[in-house]
Amino acid sequence: MKPAVFLDRDGVINEVLTKRVKFVNHPSQLYLLPGVEKAILALNQAGLKVFVVTNQGGVGLGFMKETTLHQVHERLEELLAKADATIDDIAYCPHKPHEGCQCRKPEPGMLFNLADKHGIDLSKSYMVGDRDVDILAGRRAGCRTILVGEEGTTDADATFPDLLHASKWIIKDYQSNKET
Repeated sequence: MKPAVFLDRDGVINEVLTKRVKFVNHPSQLYLLPGVEKAILALNQAGLKVFVVTNQGGVGLGFMKETTLHQVHERLEELLAKADATIDDIAYCPHKPHEGCQCRKPEPGMLFNLADKHGIDLSKSYMVGDRDVDILAGRRAGCRTILVGEEGTTDADATFPDLLHASKWIIKDYQSNKET
């Protein structure tokens, strides 16, 4: 079983709640945050699987169709491919907030499903998010947790301003644990 890095999408990989875009409900609204391509490429080159786990309640609320969400994710993969960076798989929760499903973060269902599908050791994996629900999902799945951005207080294992800085720490931590 291999380790992996699970990434929240909005606020970790792409802009959200900015002057340019409030929510990503169409592929044209997807703007990568600075350094994301370089960070994901570095994780790829270090031999880590990279997955996206994202709550997409806009589908359940009717703001976006599931087919449009797939187009958004295709756009994400196209933008990353320009830098030779790849995502191994994407999991999303389309349910409305407070629907009580097991896949919506802070529940760890998406992480468990990807781990089963891809043979991932969650105890050696990392969950990167920009909100407490991401950190809680990672903790509940048994992952190391990293908060990016400036949400405030959290019990994440580490905090960084962005994914690029977080990726450097993850790679160093992964390599030091791999050697022991």
